[in-house]
This record gives sequence, structure tokens and C-alpha cells, in this order.
Amino acid sequence: MKLPSSIKNWVSIVGAVLAIFNLASILSLMILSTFFSFGGTYIGLFIYMVLPAFMIIGLLLIPIGMRLNRSRTRKAEAAGEVMNWPIINFNNEATRNASIIFLFGTIFLLIISSIGSYEAFHYTESVEFCGKLCHQVMEPEFVTYHGSSHERVACVECHVGSGASWYVKSKMSGLYQVYSVLAHKFPTPIPTPIANLRPAQETCEQCHWPEKFYDRKVKYLQSYLADELNTEHVINLQMKTSSKMTSEGLEKGIHQHISPDVKIEYKTTSDNRQLIPWVKYTNKKTGVSEIFTDSENLLSQEKLDSLETRVMDCLDCHNRPSHNYNVPQNFVDKSISAGKISKTLPGIKQIAMTALYKTYSTKDSAFMAIKDQVIEYYKSTYPDLMTSRKTDIDNSIAEIQNGYANNIFPFMKADWTKYPNNIGHMEYDGCFRCHNDRHASEQGKVISKDCNLCHVIQAQGSPGTMEYSNSFEPLEFKHPVDIDDAWRTESCSSCHVQLY
Repeated sequence: MKLPSSIKNWVSIVGAVLAIFNLASILSLMILSTFFSFGGTYIGLFIYMVLPAFMIIGLLLIPIGMRLNRSRTRKAEAAGEVMNWPIINFNNEATRNASIIFLFGTIFLLIISSIGSYEAFHYTESVEFCGKLCHQVMEPEFVTYHGSSHERVACVECHVGSGASWYVKSKMSGLYQVYSVLAHKFPTPIPTPIANLRPAQETCEQCHWPEKFYDRKVKYLQSYLADELNTEHVINLQMKTSSKMTSEGLEKGIHQHISPDVKIEYKTTSDNRQLIPWVKYTNKKTGVSEIFTDSENLLSQEKLDSLETRVMDCLDCHNRPSHNYNVPQNFVDKSISAGKISKTLPGIKQIAMTALYKTYSTKDSAFMAIKDQVIEYYKSTYPDLMTSRKTDIDNSIAEIQNGYANNIFPFMKADWTKYPNNIGHMEYDGCFRCHNDRHASEQGKVISKDCNLCHVIQAQGSPGTMEYSNSFEPLEFKHPVDIDDAWRTESCSSCHVQLY
């Protein structure tokens, strides 16, 4: 096939080979990936981003080489008219061939580019792209995401949402994040993007919304004491998520905080919203408002005026919906309940807590230390078990290590201490940020700390000595370890987050 003579140069030839090779590679990898599940984590990155970039570079080299070649040819001509623009003459065979190749090649490349652009867009929106491209940096978020109830919800559904404007914002932010990773300027741990998250009304409420309150639910909580017998303690709670009518009138539920008939505003003095000195409650139907201030954290009016007023939404309580870093006693309790750690191994909860509440520089050193401490404990305390129950001990070690790997990340300095969870009040203040008997209005009305506002205890105790509620009246909480009445006056988190 006769082509323009200007294409006969090394730059154009190299460009053509580069473009053809990468196009063939893209098509081959697409077929292998689609039909034979070929490729690992980064195959999409190569198919839709890396290889197309090299193909485009190759295509650009073809006209550049032709232009350079033509310029050299013209300079070499001693005589003759110099033409600034090429003459397109379809009577010339070379012109016809070049035009046909250009026309059909352009149509083909437009189709391929459209498909590639579409797939590249979806790849950049994928969980794989968000969580595994910068493996070590994003490992904590990626791992905890897969341990959450939102595992089937793509990252972008919450972090970006719908609409072009937020997509552009996320990609601009992503460019800086790529730079931070390459330049090793990323913070450890990665801070929660509290200030620049999209409002919950535009993300969470696409699936959950205030008008659809969910019925009250029962939670069966199993925990184990750090004693020789790993004593089991059970609490059966009814969570008052929704409101209901009773013989005494309307009994409000937890989700009343975001009811369409109510507006709750607050001011905070901490970046992570853990200190709340000012709360405003407005009944939208009556227009009546009440302001509550914390008696132990009083601020001047000037200081209050300088603080941002935030309207309470889902994320003020559900602040770790997809990236929850469990406290060691909680993930060990779950493993014991599931039978992955044998609860008949004497002292297993205690030695697990001793090992997990230490700081380690790397995951490997943590795994070694956990194994060494558990083995040393049983060698010195129960040497006979090292033979008779070796399998149970080995399985327990592996499960404790697994719990560590899924919740504690030494490289990024990420763990439960850096990311408070506002659901509940055991390890963090959570509900008690406002419900602490300290927030009071000028009329003397107090935001109560009464347990029964949010849940009622229907049963509690250890198997064999369980206490049950025989009526609609809730049981009074009994601490599994005798601490007198300290649980009434002290926040649970003051002990539980530093228990071991």
C-alpha cells in the first residue's frame, strides 16, 4: 500500500509501533481480564490508564515525525516552490490511501477511546482503586471497610455522591493525595475528613431517611471478663431507635434527633467534635427553642459566637459507619463468642488483652510478640496445656493476630484511640457528649444521662445466673465487676478505653 513518503522516518515508525503494540496489549488484556479473570489488583490501572497514555503518545509521534521529515526535505531542496499547506489530491493513490487509513483509524480509535474513557471513569470510582492503589497508606481504611456493614457500598457513594461538581472536587483532592503519597507528605494516621465530607442528606439519606424510622431492635451483647475462667457476661438490650405511643403518651426514640419536626444544633471546641459546650433544641411545629450549656465547659458569648453552628445529622452519631476500628476487648469477645478463640482456655482473655494493649512498631513484630506472650503465659502457668491443648492455643494465637491485623495498623499509626466511635458510650463519650446531666437550660432543664432514654435492659448476668425482666419495666444495670455506684457518676469511657 502506497503511503506518503514523509511517513518514512524513525520518529513516525517508532510512534506507529508504540501505538499498535499498546493497542494490541489493551485489547488482549481486556479479553483475558473479562473472560479468563486474568490479572490482579492493578490490571484495570494498566488497561484503562497506563497503556492508553502510551498509545496516545505513539499516535502523536506519527504526525510529529512526518512534520519534521517534511521540514528537512524542504530545506534540502535547492529549487522549486515551497508550499506552506499540503495539497489534498484524491487522484493521487498515496493521498487516497492515507485518507482512508486516517478516516477509519480515527473512527476506530474514537470508539476505543470512548469505551476506554468510560471504563477508566468507573475504575477510578471502584473500591479497588480507592483502597489498594496506595496500598500501605490506605490499608487501614480498606481493611476496616471490608469489616463493615457497608462493604457492598462503593467508597464513592459516601465520599463523593452524585453530581459532576462533587466528582470534580474529589478528583482535584485526589491529585493532591497522589502527590502526598509520592512525596511522603501524608499524615499518620489519615485524619477523618469531617470538615469536607458531603452532607449526610446528600449521601446517607439516599438509602436511609428520617421519615422512615426503623423499629426498635434487640441487641444481645456477650462479653468475657479478664479472669482465669473468662467469665461470660450477657446483656440483652432493647434499643429505642424509633418513637412509640404508650399509655403515658409519646415515648421518643433515638432517631428523634433527626426528626423532620425537630432541629438540633450544636457548637464544638474540638476538631473531632468530641467536646460540645452548647446545644440548641428547636421544635419546628411550635417554633419554641431551648439552649443548653455545659456547666463544666462554660464559654463566653464572644467565644460561642466565633464557633460554627452545626445542624445535627446522621454522622454526628454514626461517625464510623464504614471504617470502625474495634477496641481489643470487643474484637476478642466476638472471636470467643464465635468459637474462634476457645473460651475454656484459662486466662485467654487476660493474656490477649495484655498483648494487644502494648505498642508495636510493625505488624510482624506485633505478631511475634503476641505469639511469644501467649506461649510464655501457658508454659509458665499451665504447662500441661501446651501438649494437651496445643491446637486450641495455636488457633487462639492466630485469631488474636487476625484481630490485630484488622483493627490496628502500626505503619499508619491507626487504631481505636485515633478514631472515636460516637455510637454508644462504652469506650468513647459518644452519647455522653451531650447526655451527661451537665448540659442545662436557663430554666433548669437538663439533657439527661438516664440509661432508659435510649435503651432498656431486658436480661443481664452470666449463664446460669441470668436476671430477666418480668414486665415492661426495665432492669437496673448491674456492673459485672463490683465497683459500687461509680458507674452512675463516672463515664464508662474513663475506664473502658484504658482498662488493660
